Amino acid sequence: MPLTIWTNAKLEDHATRLLEEGTRSHRLVVSANASVSVLTAGQPDPALATADIALGQPDPADCLRNPRLRWVEVTTAGYTRYDTPAFQEAFRTRGSIFTNMSGVFADPCAQHVLAMMLALGRQLLPSYRDQLTDHRWEYLQRRYDSRLLTGQTVLLLGFGAIGRRLAELLAPFGMKVYAVRRQTRSEAGVHIIPEEKLSAVLPTADHVVNILPDNDATRNYVNARRLALFKPGARFYNVGRGTTVDQRALQEALESGRLGEAYLDVFDPEPLPPEHPLWTTKNCYVTPHTAGGRRDQDEAIVRHFLANLAAFEQGGAMVDRVV
Repeated sequence: MPLTIWTNAKLEDHATRLLEEGTRSHRLVVSANASVSVLTAGQPDPALATADIALGQPDPADCLRNPRLRWVEVTTAGYTRYDTPAFQEAFRTRGSIFTNMSGVFADPCAQHVLAMMLALGRQLLPSYRDQLTDHRWEYLQRRYDSRLLTGQTVLLLGFGAIGRRLAELLAPFGMKVYAVRRQTRSEAGVHIIPEEKLSAVLPTADHVVNILPDNDATRNYVNARRLALFKPGARFYNVGRGTTVDQRALQEALESGRLGEAYLDVFDPEPLPPEHPLWTTKNCYVTPHTAGGRRDQDEAIVRHFLANLAAFEQGGAMVDRVV
């Protein structure tokens, strides 16, 4: 039986054609209120009321008002607006499914963090800064400031799809990897710890990678108290959400020299205002929420959805299922 599939995802033309081809046996409804991008929250749309399936960033209230909606797939790894007890309980009660796209963004985010670890460790960014400014030949300083990842300790705050992929990429370097997660079941090559042991592990970590989502429990999770526990000279990376970090406390930790360097891809607010001090804070490196980017992003999003659509039609296991 044909299903009505609603979408407000703004996709490149070739990805739109792929979606249309893959849903030919169903009715595809493209919202007139398309998101600005696949990462942007959508607007309320009356057309969602007729849908069996929603793809993109549907308004959560619209989802709850539609009793026939059987499955929502968001085009992001994060799902803050849907991560509420009311939304998830409503979906569980009526047997609806909610999936995200962690699998699409796990590799680029993990590779992005690894790239920054290597760039910082091998002094590539300071050397590039020398090239752009006074053309200094800092031969001895750059050589002796360089560090190997081999044998260093990494602490992951959060251990979902991105954290697991990053741990896999770090394995060949022989790094000791810890991860904080509510469920402490064992993982190959990773020391899973509960939150109550975080204060004991933080002082041992050379690298702290924040992959936490935005919710009530994680806001300002990386705060002044926890930053004070960091190993002197440690490096901090944020590819989770900007709201999980006390940015003023982070700036102070960098300026005092206690924190060696910080690489930030996410902020609160976004876009980061041009006058924001993090742009010019010493040893702070900024990218504009691009860690999850990949050239074939829109095609990967559609293929993820179509694979899940086939599983949904057959009653099989769906990838990246949250509810």
